[in-house]
Amino acid sequence: MSILNNALSGAIASQLALNAASQNIANLQTKGYTRQAALLASVAPSAGSQVGNGVSVTALIRFSDGYKTQQLWTSASELGAYSQTQPYLTQLEQVMADDKSNVSDGIDQFFAALNAVAGVDPTSTPLRQQVVTAANLLSQRFNSLNNVFNTQELSIRQQRSAIVDEANSAIATIASLNTQISAASAGGTNVSSLIDARDQAIDSLSSLMKLEVNDQPDGSRNVSLANGQSLVLGGVGATLSTDGGLSQTFSMTFAGTQFDLDPARMGGEMGGLSTYLNDTLLPTKQGVADLARQLTDKINTQLQAGTTMSGAPGKALFVFDPNSVSNMVSVAAGFQTSDLAFSSSVAAGPGDTGNLQKLVDIKNQSISVTRVGTVLIADADTQLVGKLAVDSQQNKGALTTAQTLRTQAENDWASTSGVNEDEEAVSLVEYQKMYQANMKVISVANALFDATLAMMG
Repeated sequence: MSILNNALSGAIASQLALNAASQNIANLQTKGYTRQAALLASVAPSAGSQVGNGVSVTALIRFSDGYKTQQLWTSASELGAYSQTQPYLTQLEQVMADDKSNVSDGIDQFFAALNAVAGVDPTSTPLRQQVVTAANLLSQRFNSLNNVFNTQELSIRQQRSAIVDEANSAIATIASLNTQISAASAGGTNVSSLIDARDQAIDSLSSLMKLEVNDQPDGSRNVSLANGQSLVLGGVGATLSTDGGLSQTFSMTFAGTQFDLDPARMGGEMGGLSTYLNDTLLPTKQGVADLARQLTDKINTQLQAGTTMSGAPGKALFVFDPNSVSNMVSVAAGFQTSDLAFSSSVAAGPGDTGNLQKLVDIKNQSISVTRVGTVLIADADTQLVGKLAVDSQQNKGALTTAQTLRTQAENDWASTSGVNEDEEAVSLVEYQKMYQANMKVISVANALFDATLAMMG
């Protein structure tokens, strides 16, 4: 009887639809889950004057928008680039601008000590000791700042190495899921959960580096860097590597061929960290080193041009070692207050301040500093800090924009693919009613069948 077949198909279809709704509700809080629904279609009559042959579930559909998914991955890359950079910028800005530890204040204190000697008594041992003490404090400030630079540089190297490992794991996952999805799709199996897992892996990878993703007819997705170098082709994935040395070069091996990579152009966390390292951290570190080298050279040269109170030639006060990890600047070993050569000549006598005045004038001399160009010694550190503050503010602005775009992308994705509890509740009620109605039709069909048998008996 067609009435019985129609009702049975309706009951089965409603059960499948209820299963889809229940799966959606079960995954209400599952990150990255894409809601599904049963697609129903009327079955046409086979011949004659039949009304039809009931209903069928033609497919289980995924509510997914490719454009919105791509926007989600793009926003992850932008957010990754700026979010990883900001903590380094903030730390460096705070250290360099700190009133109690910045280099500018150390320079001011050193020259203030020289001025105190010149204004009171150039032969005063306590005042001369203040100069040596201020020189030690200035050295410590240079060294403390240099240690911050070195620590950040090491941290960035370690973080980039971790990103390589994380990226390789995501690439392998995407390639494996491509293979599973292609095979399952060919067999007619629902692959929605596999696609969700792959999309999550791509989203994680996109936060590490900027990606281009292309769908393929077999259900797989090819993934490449923004410059076109392939990371995943079907079930084949690339392998990223780094040598881990001081220069930390990067490369990628795909299908037996190795390619060099420029991490600064990769985007995402890798690109953001590399850009900060190359464009901000290392130039600022070099700028501070330029200041330390030229300042100490000028002071040493001027001291060596004068004479001490005993008439001996002056000695170098500072030692500058750019290759030292913790002591870039230090006071020369064994340097005593009596070694300070403030007199212009032996004939001028111990009370002469001719050379001392030239030492005081060094503060207003010009030097060439990386990142800021030609500046006065007194202004060099301030301008480096100002340049760093500008970089930090620009990154903060870009980070705020990236966070907004990411939130919008997530909301747009959820509006299409996310599970809405109210909608699923309505679906449950509707398909429950559909099932009950079809079971009622089956009951009526059974009654009609029994009545027909009774009439024939």
